[in-house]
Amino acid sequence: MIDVLALAQALLRADSVTPARGPVFDVLESALVPIGFAVDRFVVGEAPDGPVENMIAVRPGASTHLAFAGHVDVVPPGEGWHGSPWSGEVRGDLLYGRGAVDMKGAVAAFAAAASRTAGPTLSLLITGDEEGPATYGTPLLIERLAARGIAPDLCLVGEPTSVRQLGDMVKIGRRGSVNIWIEVPGRQGHVAYPGLADNPAGKLARALAALEAMGLDHGNAWFQPSNLEITDIAVGNAAHNVIPARATARLNIRFNDEQRGADLVDRVTTVVREYAPGAIVTGKVSGEAFLTEPGAFTALVSAAIEARTGIVPELSTSGGTSDARFLSKLCPTMELGLINATMHQIDEAVAVADLETLTAIYANVIERVG
Repeated sequence: MIDVLALAQALLRADSVTPARGPVFDVLESALVPIGFAVDRFVVGEAPDGPVENMIAVRPGASTHLAFAGHVDVVPPGEGWHGSPWSGEVRGDLLYGRGAVDMKGAVAAFAAAASRTAGPTLSLLITGDEEGPATYGTPLLIERLAARGIAPDLCLVGEPTSVRQLGDMVKIGRRGSVNIWIEVPGRQGHVAYPGLADNPAGKLARALAALEAMGLDHGNAWFQPSNLEITDIAVGNAAHNVIPARATARLNIRFNDEQRGADLVDRVTTVVREYAPGAIVTGKVSGEAFLTEPGAFTALVSAAIEARTGIVPELSTSGGTSDARFLSKLCPTMELGLINATMHQIDEAVAVADLETLTAIYANVIERVG
């Protein structure tokens, strides 16, 4: 049987700033193989987004296939830690290390849960590129699943969803995200002779004002309203007496399931070109919104949480994007993990007791699915 604390410490001691590969996967493989998992590890991609290592670990069981999805890459630790960010040190009631909460602790908890119970077919879908651009991470992991004919029926993602107490919130959906770049070309000239130039700055300013005033939707029962945010404006003009040759801006839209990323790019393009007909508008959709409608799976996970903690979790779609945006295309997908208070922070830490409780919850989910 896997000791969840010992495995979490071993994972934390493997430096795995995204994109991750090598030692951290060695640690996980060495834990999974003795409890019956067949492990498939593969490295893909090139710099700057790669190479990235991914893992598919499968243990056959009953006909229902429950997948656990997670990542072992982490964000850079930053400066100012009390001790090493790779120490895996326990001080008092807390285990410290980069990734303790997001999300090596949850990966260790699911592996430990799998060692304590049997029943359904289980898989761990682990990427080394969740904290990065995901170019070679979960999307390629999904392709490999398809090539091998592996099709999960249900998927649980170990992102840190809890807020004040372990199990108080699970995610049943996420908003989508799209980044949009706007470039308005002009014609450089002397500010005293505007008729001989074409100033792009005013056109961009008017377009951005129109975009800010544009309502996207009012939200719905499960999602807040979509929001458009201006994240950068640049002219790059060092001279006070020169009309610039170009002006640029960047937007991010977080959108609910009433919208689609490509449609939003088209909508922004239409508005911008009303004010700047020659503008170049480029969009990149990071992920579409998804919702796992409340039903048998959400009830099962909620019951497992209540059985171990006494808490009835809130079903939520709040927060940023996660790899659940890709996995939701495979099967009903939910997210359940540790308390998110210290993720990405200096001295990231998880309560040792919460690791044990999360292991018990995951084991209860496995039993109920089985």
